Amino acid sequence: MNSVASKAKAPLWIYPNKDPAFLQEIITEFNIHPVTAQTLISRGFKTLQEIHEFLYAKLPNLFEPDLFPDMDKAIDRVLIAIRKKEPILIYGDNDVDGMTAAALLTEFLREVGANVYFDIPNRAMLKKSLIGDALQFALERKCTLLITVDCGITAAKEIEEVVKHGIDVIITDHHEPTSKIPLCVATLNPKLFNSTYPNRELTGVGVAFKLAHALTNVLIENEEISPTKIDLKQYLDLVALGLIGDMGALKGENRILVRYGLKQMRQMKRVGLAKLIELSEMETKDISPADVASKIAPRLNSLGRIADPIKGVELLLLHGQLEAEQLAKELDLNNLERQKIEREASDDIEGIIFQNPDLLQEKAIVLSSEKWHPGIIAILSARIAKQYNRPTAIISIEQGIGKGSLRTIPEFPLLPILKANEGLLINFGGHDYAAGLTMKEENIPIFKKRFIEAAERELKDNDVVAKLYLDAKINFSELTFDFMESLHLLEPFGNENPPPILFCDAIQIWPPKVVGKYHLKLFLEQDDRMLEGIAFGLADRKDEIRGKNLPLSVAFTPQINMLLNKASIQLLVKDFQVK
Repeated sequence: MNSVASKAKAPLWIYPNKDPAFLQEIITEFNIHPVTAQTLISRGFKTLQEIHEFLYAKLPNLFEPDLFPDMDKAIDRVLIAIRKKEPILIYGDNDVDGMTAAALLTEFLREVGANVYFDIPNRAMLKKSLIGDALQFALERKCTLLITVDCGITAAKEIEEVVKHGIDVIITDHHEPTSKIPLCVATLNPKLFNSTYPNRELTGVGVAFKLAHALTNVLIENEEISPTKIDLKQYLDLVALGLIGDMGALKGENRILVRYGLKQMRQMKRVGLAKLIELSEMETKDISPADVASKIAPRLNSLGRIADPIKGVELLLLHGQLEAEQLAKELDLNNLERQKIEREASDDIEGIIFQNPDLLQEKAIVLSSEKWHPGIIAILSARIAKQYNRPTAIISIEQGIGKGSLRTIPEFPLLPILKANEGLLINFGGHDYAAGLTMKEENIPIFKKRFIEAAERELKDNDVVAKLYLDAKINFSELTFDFMESLHLLEPFGNENPPPILFCDAIQIWPPKVVGKYHLKLFLEQDDRMLEGIAFGLADRKDEIRGKNLPLSVAFTPQINMLLNKASIQLLVKDFQVK
């Protein structure tokens, strides 16, 4: 979408807050680089205690699972099912978070002697009721307990139907409740109004892990299993994969889970996941959240988008090398097909915006079409919302039903507007910043009108200007390998804990080069030190900085670049301004 990207305005730079006294306290207490210390201030840390917890929290600092209000009820019911060998159905959402949660609970419950099935809905097909699939599956296999993972909180009517058939239900979910809470044995969700669980940002796989943790505690306490039978650390690779894949905030408890989960992942003990990592051509010892988000998660998500997501769970549970290799290759092919479908829809949307520039005069974007595959609209809505810094709804239409994916900006939460228009929708769910809906095609125009009107009413002009939040000023002389090492303290990077964006003044000593059509290579100098910068997607701004010896302000993230086994520091340029 590069020609469209060229029309997007340069972001507004938001400079960091300064607190010289606190900065010195941080430097003294933790013996860290001043730029790293300033980054912590820019990220909103107010006390040395908060910083200590952020930098050095370990597994024992995880919250106790019984802080979930209904955890005792969930445990009691699962224990009965285990002891009586009742067939249990684990039913998960069709994305990476749901697949990893389903794999985790299935593997764990089988390990402790339960009789377990799992199922994942195929949402590439437009359906009104997903839990209806679960009921059919449960009845066929005579399951008497249904445990949802990463779904269920918005399915009160469907779950009522399941319960009528004599099947008990436990919901484990992390999405925002919409109206009526389903009536079931137990509901584990950190976003419930009465939840006393301290980490509201736990994703579906995290909630599933907490259920496994609580069950382990009780089984050991009851002497039903030995303390050495279950090592909960073996599930943390799944937790990290689901949490990163679902854009969970990498703060607090989530950060601990991901840090240790990546360690587990690097051990390559899960055969199917290891094959997927090999196929993705990653350096095993350096797997990062960015690798997981860009290489592993999309391959699994491609199943939920255009194929059969049940295969994602199967891959994560596999023990056989050959079978894992074949399934991993199938996932890779699905991902290539997903990319092709996505490119076609992306080009179509690019053309619509290019031919209708007035769309960008409004503070929200709502687009619909019968041509777009329902499985890839989430990717498209996220991209458009980010690119234009506007609330965005992308709706795929099939057989008179519209399936929509919505993304937004912090100033415009989605759930209030969805609840206000509940009468137009078949169903909806998600979070304030990422949601989904289905509606009759005939209701799309009125929904579009109301959505854009709400954005115009609630957002100021400045809200829809893209913003670049700067963490700290730095000089080229400070950009050393030791400094790069000190930045590791802030890892793992990801959603709500991105890599630091630093800024400085420098001279562009030669005109920039266009690299690979869309990117710029910059040659920057400060106090006789020259560094190269790469500005992805900014080739259309070449004319702004065509001259030599041009003074610039540059915003960037430093990175280590390896070329022919030689390491150098390179600037990943986010934006520049001519001084």
